[in-house]
Amino acid sequence: MEIKVYTSPGCLFCRQLKDFLKDHQVEFKEIDLSENQQMIDDFIKRTGQMSVPVTEINQEMIIGFDLIKLKEKLNLK
Repeated sequence: MEIKVYTSPGCLFCRQLKDFLKDHQVEFKEIDLSENQQMIDDFIKRTGQMSVPVTEINQEMIIGFDLIKLKEKLNLK
């Protein structure tokens, strides 16, 4: 299962999402969108979103820190 988490520095919900994944020992790749304008442009094209966090699990996007969807997709209780 491939998990990517799109974030930006100073984002409280991004930090909470990453802590949640770490607490449940879920491996993920963090993509910091503040590093490159091209990455931001690509992110907006792919997701239609201008805010973070967005979690990509097997190419499906979960917008925001949505615990219900995250737990469902990751088979967590």
